[in-house]
Amino acid sequence: MSKKDKVFTVKVRRDFCKGCGLCIEFCQKEVLGASAKLNSMGYNPAEPVKPEACVGCMICTQVCPDLAIEVYSG
Repeated sequence: MSKKDKVFTVKVRRDFCKGCGLCIEFCQKEVLGASAKLNSMGYNPAEPVKPEACVGCMICTQVCPDLAIEVYSG
């Protein structure tokens, strides 16, 4: 199975996210977007808007200053 055939799951821990938007800006596949709903801290956290487009590059996890994003294979 090649990497592009794999399915990846993106999980954003809403209450850890401060809505800085770095993950949204750096995602080349536009997997993430800003949520319309506020989290418990009053921020609009990132959320997967096109999860099927994720290729597992993990850039979102690397740029997130709050460690709020996890990417799983499978």
